[in-house]
Amino acid sequence: MVSEVKTVSGRGIPLVGNDIDTDRIIPARFLRCVTFDGLGEHAFTDDRKALEGKHPFDQPQYQGAKILVVNRNFGCGSSREHAPQAIAKWGIQALIGESFAEIFFGNCVAMGIPCLTAEPSIVKQLQEIVTANPQVAMAVNLEAMEVTCGDFVAPVSMGEGAKNMFVSGTWDACGQLVSHAQQVKATAAKLPYLSWN
Repeated sequence: MVSEVKTVSGRGIPLVGNDIDTDRIIPARFLRCVTFDGLGEHAFTDDRKALEGKHPFDQPQYQGAKILVVNRNFGCGSSREHAPQAIAKWGIQALIGESFAEIFFGNCVAMGIPCLTAEPSIVKQLQEIVTANPQVAMAVNLEAMEVTCGDFVAPVSMGEGAKNMFVSGTWDACGQLVSHAQQVKATAAKLPYLSWN
């Protein structure tokens, strides 16, 4: 099973604002679901309702976007995994921001969604470019640690451990177990307590 995430390409979507917490990303009333299916339609639902169709997730020019460009401390608040799941189910495959809440970041890594950081001036420029031209092509390259947005190219960063997990595909714990099934069985066969009656 190949799970490497080296690049993410597509259109971008700007979401301006600091400290956007997980309750805004997916309100608590949607946490009762048995699976994460269908959560995407409820991403930012209260903000979207309040903005009466002016939220980026409602605007037609951003439908199908894959890279979310956010500001500081995105994903703060509770540790609900539903927040990155809702964003992913909406269609987002990578995030670029000034900073991310630690648990939100960890949940994204566990799902294979890179959260890359950039200087505030770079984030602002990306948001302005995507706002002015929603059809502009964007790409993040985790090996080169850079983002391309039209003619604009800028550095992005991520901790070396998380970066290596994405590039090597080791972020995918279930995929690793499946691809090493024979080794798992061999190790299990050596464990004395598995043969207890």
